[in-house]
Amino acid sequence: MIVEATPSLANETNPWLAAAARFDEAADRLSLDEGLQKVLRNSALELTVHIPVLLDDGRIELFTGYRVQHSIARGPAKGGIRYAPDVNLDEVRALAAWMTWKCAVVNIPFGGGKGGIICDPAVLSESELERLTRRYTAGIMDILGPERDVPAPDMNTNEQTMAWIMDTYSMHHRHTTTAVVTGKPLDLGGSRGRPEATGRGCMFVTLEALRRFGLQPANTRVVIQGFGNVGGMAAKLMAAAGFRIVSIIEWDGAVYNAKGLDIAALMKHRHETGSITGFADAEEIDKDEAMYLECDVLIPAARENVITSQNASHLRAKILCEGANGPTTHEADRILADKGIFVIPDILANAGGVTVSYFEWVQDRQGYFWNEKLVNDRLEEIMVNSFGDIVNYAEKHNVNNRIAAYMVALDRVAFAIRKRGLYA
Repeated sequence: MIVEATPSLANETNPWLAAAARFDEAADRLSLDEGLQKVLRNSALELTVHIPVLLDDGRIELFTGYRVQHSIARGPAKGGIRYAPDVNLDEVRALAAWMTWKCAVVNIPFGGGKGGIICDPAVLSESELERLTRRYTAGIMDILGPERDVPAPDMNTNEQTMAWIMDTYSMHHRHTTTAVVTGKPLDLGGSRGRPEATGRGCMFVTLEALRRFGLQPANTRVVIQGFGNVGGMAAKLMAAAGFRIVSIIEWDGAVYNAKGLDIAALMKHRHETGSITGFADAEEIDKDEAMYLECDVLIPAARENVITSQNASHLRAKILCEGANGPTTHEADRILADKGIFVIPDILANAGGVTVSYFEWVQDRQGYFWNEKLVNDRLEEIMVNSFGDIVNYAEKHNVNNRIAAYMVALDRVAFAIRKRGLYA
């Protein structure tokens, strides 16, 4: 059953409905057994915890947190934990499912998981965030572990958050267990190359797309929406590789320079002022209009649902490389296809992060750590091979790249379930 487009933007931007619509289309094209569709359409486990936290002023506040394991058919659940006021169960479900498909697309031995806490981290002190994190970890302790569920940073969480989770888990288990999380500080078992991994992966697949268009980086105009870990790293690495980054878009504005922005200088300016606006070597433009600039590559690298049926027809990019999770709605997919925009879907484009998280998990379990060149070389090999798998599949089966990625992922996960059988 394919979820049909509705006139309601709320339905269009519901991430769970978007994930379900793409799943259904891919499953139907694969003629996937109805029973397997039921299994893969739903989460394997959903845990909601209510987290009492003693605030610095002596008050007790109650927060709500989630951890969803979509599938563990191919290995432990893998996925980030986000802190935000608008976290909700549908979003976490969708992100967990996307992690299942993402891990399968790059063929690493993980399933999909995701977590989140409804909170505004901007109004919490570091000590309050630590107490919140440790109590949340204790609440989901029974489903965590290197062989069960391995969290990572996500929106508004970082290596410090992962260190608190690792320590809390280790204290409960009475031995240090570094492999229970990834995205940790380097000195606590983190991997070299991890902070840059998602942005670097975006660059690798973009380079592969350029080869199909006969473009060279020096002649490639790039617009990046988001200047955080993914967008900022992609901008930094792509500028160093010779790409012309003509515009950066952030929540409070956008900057533009047709000759190419000095990304290092812009990062310095943002660090000093807290904003990309006011940058001397660029023109300030409307952040919505910046999305519609004529360019060769557009990288949405912030949040879900920035490209919808309301604005997709205005895009003027040749290549859309989805650095964020779910930046394009299902209804917008049809518009982008009609416009002939080459889409590198999120479950491929931003899989560099989970790939190097896998490398970190392997290194922790081995107790043997790799140099950064080895990490980056292995990341490039996986991203390039996965890009080829998806694009070749799309051409062979006459589907768009996103549905091809879903079909490859579903087929791999379904194969694992069939071969394992159902425990009774």
